Amino acid sequence: MSTSVLDAVVRRYVGVREVFPEADGIVRAMPVVLRIERELPGRTALLEAAARAALAVCVDPRAGAEGEWHDQVLTWIDGRIRKIARRARGAHWAAVQELPGVTVSVDGAHARALLPGPVDDVPRSVARLQIGGTDLPTDDPGPAPAGAPVIWLNPTVTMTVGKAAAQVGHASMIDAAVRGLVEVPDYAVRVPTRERWTALQADADAGAAVAVRDAGFTEVDPGTVTCVVTVSG
Repeated sequence: MSTSVLDAVVRRYVGVREVFPEADGIVRAMPVVLRIERELPGRTALLEAAARAALAVCVDPRAGAEGEWHDQVLTWIDGRIRKIARRARGAHWAAVQELPGVTVSVDGAHARALLPGPVDDVPRSVARLQIGGTDLPTDDPGPAPAGAPVIWLNPTVTMTVGKAAAQVGHASMIDAAVRGLVEVPDYAVRVPTRERWTALQADADAGAAVAVRDAGFTEVDPGTVTCVVTVSG
């Protein structure tokens, strides 16, 4: 299984404070479809599914050097790793299963990350899905499992589930790239206390943890650190 697309993540994002626009001027994004039925999924489980699904596309054999997805995934990473989360249920959720991508399920919550491409040329079954309306009640998942990589969400900013799903997807990709992973670990997603967050940011600034710094297109200010990734004790 090739890690070439994740190697590109390291070159493009790790230690970089500013990511420049796409060289060809085409804005690309990975659609991340969140299954939100009338019976709502758990917020944490859905974010964990989204984090794992985004990475799963990158380490899939089809994204390897000889794979059919390779060029599209690499071109997307070489621009900006934008993700656009959309909600789906019922027949609309079933329809996106027919598109190239990977579905991940966590504790009854489901997310499907699709092959990235131009934002103005998405399949109709994706374009008709709502981007808004992804808010879910907060929950208390308890401590992360020992030894699990943990994606910590910034407790000082407000993000919809859709925005948070995109951020944890960035986090899993960058973390996997830094660690040279070729499989998807069981990422946990947690929200720390403000005091813990201050310490996590200090670790990231010192190079002891992976951080996601948002470009500020939606919901948060440019340069906001949205996530920090560590391994639980």
